[in-house]
Order: sequence, then structure tokens, then C-alpha cells
Amino acid sequence: MKILLIGANGQLGRDLLMALAHHNVLGTSRGAITVNDSENDWPSPIALDVCDAVEVRATITSFLPAIVINCAAYHRVDDIELDASQALAVNALAAQRLALICREVDAALLHISTDYVFDGAKRTPYVETDLPNPLSAYGATKLAGELLIRAAWRKHYIVRTCGLYGLAGASGKGGNFVNTMLRLAQEGKPIRVVNDQTCTPTFTKDLAQQIARLIETGAYGTYHITNDGACTWYEFACEIFRLAGLQPEMRAITSAEFNAPARRPPYSVLENAGLKALGIDQMRHWREALAEYVSLKMARG
Repeated sequence: MKILLIGANGQLGRDLLMALAHHNVLGTSRGAITVNDSENDWPSPIALDVCDAVEVRATITSFLPAIVINCAAYHRVDDIELDASQALAVNALAAQRLALICREVDAALLHISTDYVFDGAKRTPYVETDLPNPLSAYGATKLAGELLIRAAWRKHYIVRTCGLYGLAGASGKGGNFVNTMLRLAQEGKPIRVVNDQTCTPTFTKDLAQQIARLIETGAYGTYHITNDGACTWYEFACEIFRLAGLQPEMRAITSAEFNAPARRPPYSVLENAGLKALGIDQMRHWREALAEYVSLKMARG
């Protein structure tokens, strides 16, 4: 299958390159980046600005993929609360443009969305049919992208996920949560982590492998894909340090104490109901996934 992977240099994109290695994949990034990895023969992505309509159209119409996977996102959640213009351009308008061009060439579109489309008022895991109600401008831009895609083209997969971490890090956010916790512990700094936001952190390796299974089904629609189980961010941090053999100075705090500009959902656990209905849900527990990640991180030094 010919696949155009937008955002191939990100932590999910890198894992998708591996998970889709048996396909003909053309990866793109906002700037031309050569990926160097001593353990993997990573292809170098071509330059593509997802907000450049001319570039996007030319790339899709020349490559003619069977599916476009869109990992591009603007996710500086607190910055977006003050100015949502760039987030709207990337998360909503660019997503709509991709759907419209995919419709022209009869290619499917898979788009990555977020648990932040929900308000967290529910205290049981959210399923795909639950009504979104974002609390933040970021969540609103991601929901807008979902709605515009659904309106533009029926051959779509919208994948909502949560708390991503992967070996490639998260350069757009200054590092993923696991890496940030390990760095702060190694620097000997006191750590404060919120203990009143419950979610399911998800290893991008697992997410990528599940996406590879999903696109083989041709069952278009909206899907939740996270690792299994649930925890607060504080509980997640405690498990990170336990696995790494670290004992930093750490304190649990409330969201009110943290006082971030953007409101986060207090409960955003997602149920992989759609995957289970298809009989392809193979997402392991978050603790098992984290143990592999920390082991790999420590082996790499």
C-alpha cells in the first residue's frame, strides 16, 4: 500500500515508519530532516508544510497514496489558550484541506486527534460516541478538525489518543512527559505533578502498531486508541521513577495549584470500543508499555 505519512519526524511518525515498513511509505516533515539512528535505517522525510495548500496538493497528486496519515499538530496547549490562530491553521483548516484533496484522488485519510475533545465530567471511560465538549482552545481546534474532516470526506479514520510518549521524544513540546520527569530527577530538582487528572498514557510504538492494523480493515470512522488502564499524572510519574530506580523529591499537587492557562479534563480515559468491535484491540496495559520504554531509554543511555 502507498502511504503518505505527514509528520514522519515526530515520535509517533518515527514509530509509524517502523510499523508500516512493509508498505511503500513517503514520509514528510515541516523541514527537510535527515534522521540518524544507529539502530534503525530510518528513511529521511521530504519537506512539506501542511499549511501550504500548493505543496500539499502537489505532493498528494504526484505520489497518489492509498492513504494519507496526518500526524501534524500544533499542541502547545497553554500557548494556544492565548492565541489559537496557528492551532486553527494546523489542527483544523489543514486537516480539512487534506480531506478535500484526499477526496479528489480517492485516498483515505487517517487523522490523529486527542482526549482533550472531552470535558472530563464523565467518570467512566469515554467511548467514541460520547459527546465532545472541550475545555481548552486546543481541544476546540482538534474537535474542529474532526468535524471538518467528517464533513469533507467519508473515507476517514479519526484516531483519538492520549498522553503520548515515544523514543523520538516530542520536539514540538520540548520533550515528552517521561523524558521530562527523568531529566528533572537527574538534575535533582524538586518535582510537582498534578494528581487530579486521570488519563491513560500511551506508548507511540503500541499506537503505531495498532494504526497499522486499523488501516488494513477499511472500516472508516472514529476510534479511540490508548494503552489499557488508567492513572493520574502523579501516579504515572511514580511508576516512571520506580522503573528507573530513582527517588527524586516529588510532591502531588492539584490542577488549581499548577495553575496552567488552559483547563485540562479531570478525567479523560478513553475506551477502545471501536477496536474491540472489530476484534483487533491489542493495546497492552500502560504499566507494561512504560516498562519497555524505560528499559529502552536506560539501555540507550
